[in-house]
Amino acid sequence: MEAVHFELEFGTGGLRAVMGPGGDRMNDMTVGMATQGLANYIRKYTKGAPASVVISYDCRNHSEEFARIAAKVLSYNGIDVFIFDRLRPTPEMSYAIRLKGAVAGIMITASHNPPEYNGYKVSWQDGGQITSPVDKDIVAEVGRIKDTSEVLFEGVQEIVPGKITEMGLAEDECYFRDILSLTLSPESVARHNDMKIVYTPLHGCGVRLVPECLSRMGLKNVFHVPEQDVNDGDFPTVESPNPEEEGAWTMAFAVAGKEHADIVLATDPDADRMGLAARDDDGRMVRFSGNETAAMLTYYILSRRKELGTLGPDGFVVKTIVTSRMVDAVAADFGVACHNVLTGWKYIAEQVKLHENDGEFLCGCEESLGFNAGTYVRDKDAQLACAMVVDCAAWAADKGMTLWQLLQFLYARYGRRTDERFSLVRKGKDGAAEIAAIIAGYRSCPPKEIAGSPVTRTVDYLDSRKTGLPESNVLQFFNAEGDVVSIRPSGTEPKIRFYFSVTGEDAPSKIESLKNQFL
Repeated sequence: MEAVHFELEFGTGGLRAVMGPGGDRMNDMTVGMATQGLANYIRKYTKGAPASVVISYDCRNHSEEFARIAAKVLSYNGIDVFIFDRLRPTPEMSYAIRLKGAVAGIMITASHNPPEYNGYKVSWQDGGQITSPVDKDIVAEVGRIKDTSEVLFEGVQEIVPGKITEMGLAEDECYFRDILSLTLSPESVARHNDMKIVYTPLHGCGVRLVPECLSRMGLKNVFHVPEQDVNDGDFPTVESPNPEEEGAWTMAFAVAGKEHADIVLATDPDADRMGLAARDDDGRMVRFSGNETAAMLTYYILSRRKELGTLGPDGFVVKTIVTSRMVDAVAADFGVACHNVLTGWKYIAEQVKLHENDGEFLCGCEESLGFNAGTYVRDKDAQLACAMVVDCAAWAADKGMTLWQLLQFLYARYGRRTDERFSLVRKGKDGAAEIAAIIAGYRSCPPKEIAGSPVTRTVDYLDSRKTGLPESNVLQFFNAEGDVVSIRPSGTEPKIRFYFSVTGEDAPSKIESLKNQFL
């Protein structure tokens, strides 16, 4: 076997790269080397005790192939494997880790990246993505694998191969049972089960579970986009399989127009993120931002739990620092703690784990279309998010409101807040240096005003002593009016991201002012 030197950067969540030959691409050899490093860490962590790993994969080209290579390498290292019989979403992989008592999980996915990418995501025994110190220790083990000669692609005499067991419908049943048990308004859904919903998986693995979830809730009018129900790693009907992109909705909106649908739902390729659109008072289909969906679903869960008498004093919500502060306002209104964490669902899952014995996790959210509730899944979950949207829509209908009207009610109650994200793309080594220089410049010379109002507070997340969070290369600037600018280089793409969160009815002019100031 030809030696391949591992040149990919195994980040704290795993790998993501263009597919192709060589040590700097995603291919059979680099997947094997990453898995060998993980296996070496697991054997040290378990001190030789029996261990198992859950594996799943999405619709991307070579995903199943990479998943089965990872399964073989783990098996040849004496580690048992539970692998899904066909593609399944990231959240079901997270769920299956605890269902099977596994020490870790692997998801082969590159989320919403372009078709030429694939990736390798690692989660730990709580079902959450790996965090410190486990992430650093796994990265160190992977870093020690220099080429394919160190990988057990075949069995060795002194190691008893682990068993490889396929998972399928039985595990799906457990997953459906548990996540649907988290819905709160079955009577309302039964009264409004004729609401018209369009769903598209954007060629991804959500097609296997989302329609079944909606069917089990009793919905009678769920319409598909047939061309996008087809699992295809080339994503032929969209420029980007990302529900955050306007172009991803074109075909679903066409079906919604034909069927006079009220709601459109879209999930990304590994079905951990959900996008929502609903009709406004003029009948136009309007996309909700991730921030708006997060605030609305948080309000629904807390309000409904209060109605049911199940909102206890130890409940808490978790959101990322760049997610709308309206979520903080909703939580405060209901007397619920709201924990702010760094960007990345792994930090939300970490809070769930930290507070397992002294609190109840009610829901978590991030502005990039991530949402979850309950503790069965320790990652964002588009299946559950879709179910909660239906739950919320039926509950709102009982109160004489559409989802759009519920959102306007929230703005009236908590104040209008507009949140937008922009990115500067800078590729290659020169681009990386430019991105580093941009954020260093703001760190050394922070702005004195933003959106025409004086900056009253600056938070530098490199100083973990002041933030109480892990060190992170993020800056935030707050002004006297409550507007916030956050700056964060992407950890997976050649981008630096700017998050503008502004208050008031003059939001469009404030956003334009900030674009001129920072972009």
